[in-house]
Amino acid sequence: MPTSSQTPGICFTTTRWSMIQRAGSRDVQTAQAALSDLCGRYRQPCLAFIRRLGFQEHDAEDLAQAFFEKLLEKDFVAGANREKGKFRTFLLTALKRFLTNESERKHAKKRGGGRTVVSMDQPPNENLPDMMASKIMEPDVFFDRQWALNILNKALDLLRREYTDSGRARLFESLKDCLDGTSSLTYAEIASKLRLTEPSVKMAVNRMRGRYREILRAEIAETVETTDEVDEEIRHLFAIFDS
Repeated sequence: MPTSSQTPGICFTTTRWSMIQRAGSRDVQTAQAALSDLCGRYRQPCLAFIRRLGFQEHDAEDLAQAFFEKLLEKDFVAGANREKGKFRTFLLTALKRFLTNESERKHAKKRGGGRTVVSMDQPPNENLPDMMASKIMEPDVFFDRQWALNILNKALDLLRREYTDSGRARLFESLKDCLDGTSSLTYAEIASKLRLTEPSVKMAVNRMRGRYREILRAEIAETVETTDEVDEEIRHLFAIFDS
């Protein structure tokens, strides 16, 4: 059965939860493919959160990589799955747990003894749990904003691929800025450029917007468990830009 990102409608047969399960597969190729997909989709929100806590770039990179590798461990995933909420909530909760564990593990080791992905020369992060308590809102909002941008960009990339595969790449490039109203050209100017009528351009923009909404909803559907949560998640993701 096709996944929701491959069809106009919304289905819940393939979600990020099933991706997590594949990441914990004993089959190396299956696990690596799932981990690669997870990293590709959600690395930036996790990095944004870690950097917001005060970690330097190279330490944040190490922590993010170690976090996604940790998701391969079934015990860790099973524990995290007991957390209620959307996949976004699960991932952030799991990341916080991971960072706290790494901080506690660092303090439990003698300096220079054993390998740890947490820099031993990061004074601002000596008390990570306290930092997370005092700065909890700002890093969380930062995470959500990056999460929203990732989903919006992913939906736009899928839309671009559809138009390109159907031989309409030029149409897409001419109309993409009309999706959010940032185009510097009027419909009449676009019509002249494409040698179309203005009503045809308006219709093409409406169709593109409709398809973009379908793809966006399908992408979000893969991160929640029910159809009722899709609209709720869309409202939340757009609302954070006004915060």
